Amino acid sequence: MAPVKRLLSLGSLLTALCLVRLYPQWSINESFLATFLASSSFVLTVWAAWKVLLYPKIFSPLRHLPEPQGNSLFMGQFAAISNEPTGKPQQEWVNAIPNEGLIRYLNVFNEERLLVTNPKALAEVLVTKNYDFIKPSLVRDGLGRLLGIGILLAEGEEHKTQRKHLMPAFAYRHVKDLYPVFWSKASEMVKAIMPTTQVNGADAADVATAPAIEIGGWTSRATLDIIGSAGMGYDFGAIQDPNTELNVTYRKVLFPSRQAKLLGLLSLFLPMWLVRAIPIARNQEIPAAARTIRKNCRQLLEHQKRKLETKEEESGRDIISVALSSGGFTEDNLVDQMMTFLAAGHETTATAMIWAVHCLCTHPRYQTRLREEIRANLPSIDTTTPITGEALDRLPFLTAVCNEVLRLHPPVTLTFRQAAKNTSICGQYVPKGTKIVVCTSAVNHSKELWGPDASEFNPERWLGPGKMNTGGASSNYAFLTFLHGPRSCIGQAFAKAEFAVLVAGLAGRFEMELEDKVSEIKIRTGITARPLHGLNVRMRAVEGW
Repeated sequence: MAPVKRLLSLGSLLTALCLVRLYPQWSINESFLATFLASSSFVLTVWAAWKVLLYPKIFSPLRHLPEPQGNSLFMGQFAAISNEPTGKPQQEWVNAIPNEGLIRYLNVFNEERLLVTNPKALAEVLVTKNYDFIKPSLVRDGLGRLLGIGILLAEGEEHKTQRKHLMPAFAYRHVKDLYPVFWSKASEMVKAIMPTTQVNGADAADVATAPAIEIGGWTSRATLDIIGSAGMGYDFGAIQDPNTELNVTYRKVLFPSRQAKLLGLLSLFLPMWLVRAIPIARNQEIPAAARTIRKNCRQLLEHQKRKLETKEEESGRDIISVALSSGGFTEDNLVDQMMTFLAAGHETTATAMIWAVHCLCTHPRYQTRLREEIRANLPSIDTTTPITGEALDRLPFLTAVCNEVLRLHPPVTLTFRQAAKNTSICGQYVPKGTKIVVCTSAVNHSKELWGPDASEFNPERWLGPGKMNTGGASSNYAFLTFLHGPRSCIGQAFAKAEFAVLVAGLAGRFEMELEDKVSEIKIRTGITARPLHGLNVRMRAVEGW
């Protein structure tokens, strides 16, 4: 965009000079400034007509691809996209529009976007040509302030190097050592929740009379503590104290306000430097939060370096200790990685936990079946007996429930890419700069890939011979929650283990039902797809475990 703006400005400047010097009768009062402004207006109008109307509708090489109906003349599908939860329109298009791997849709000012829909196209974007498709600068600059330029946002050779040095920290031999940490934190969360579920100091007689609690706050605090203990070697204590500095900071910036939504909308039209200069509170909150998070990460890094130098007992198991020992990172880059793991690592799993509770509440038969399996195979969460990965592997229904929740409700519903050069997808020419949309929720809900019950919660699809890892889908690209290829989630094994342990703790101890069983849940638009007003749940401790 910047080179185009410079060319337009230069063209207007040269036009004004030529008219004033060579053809003054065609200039405006022989004034350079007036002629330049008029020339600029004319050039901008012609460019806008080309960009918004002529190119996408008449000349684009992508114009023949299938697309949704009902485009606005100037704004494409923007109304549908902005009025629905993130990923919802794309989810509907995948199942309604016949296509061969690509659907074109128009966004603000008819900017073209390509929605990738089938395994072949996904394989090219995510694996075989993955470095042809990079994160757009708007995404990188926006998220980078909170997450740092860690492995999530790095590109090209920088990304390859970071992933190479971080992979050992996420190897199974390290993750399996973290199960006791996960179980300890699940136990701490359950015990902290227990008093809030009681009536006059005693367990409720039945779940319908139990007090309702907002479960999302608890899951966020638990996962923040887990990423602190297992990822950084430090317990933030958020389960016991919701007012810890990091928890308060993340709750403020990860839950988008009206100002955040306004700035996000303006960033589609205006340069980022101008959007950030607007004097509103949100533009002060983000830099302040980034400074707080970076300060905490630097302190944690120094703490871990001292532990490694003094060879303290139990040091070296957490992710950052392993990364430090690799010698492949500068101190600043390690801080960036820590910022990425803290924000992305705890918010996504906390969101998945909310949806796990929702699914179990709306399907009490599955909730009871899961509780029975957990109690028959795992020690009581009140004991100090640790659990292992092997113990959880012996719980097929727990694995099925967790996989189905992650399929039906992926915490991150879509991700963007941009063609870094002229390339192709499934033989279709894709010009440099084209925005590519990989919509996790659309693929995970594809009836072509998952069958007619694709949008239903059915953990039994993961049970039976050959289904434990596929859910019965014919392609591994049908399950897109962690993406695939070199840009897939490096912490997938960590996240799935942590998620399963937390689900086991909650479902093993409590009977749960929604406080409001009637109203449709509205989903807020943000980094993750959470219920807009939280999830209020009645919980009753079930005796015998």
